[in-house]
Amino acid sequence: MHVQIVNFNLEGITEDEYRQVCDQLAPAFASMSGLITKVWLADAGTNTYGGVYLWQDKAAYDAYLKSEIFAGVAANPALANITSKDFGILDGPSALTRAMSFAAV
Repeated sequence: MHVQIVNFNLEGITEDEYRQVCDQLAPAFASMSGLITKVWLADAGTNTYGGVYLWQDKAAYDAYLKSEIFAGVAANPALANITSKDFGILDGPSALTRAMSFAAV
């Protein structure tokens, strides 16, 4: 498995508008090949939003980086200060803390 953490600030869009867009985009992410799960993040107090993505492997993550959806997110003027960081998984301890149960779904 492979993890990606994305954070950004909203600019020129309200949180309610952003949530509506997220609801519209969720089916596209749900059908994305190699994506095990995406957790959508929101902290209105600090204007920080984003997502935690759990990918089947680094190849699935790399394919996402080349996708139209990723390009659209990166080019969206309503999303400012975007950061994206990827991480490998420590399989042993992650299995003990039930992370591997996501992969079985």
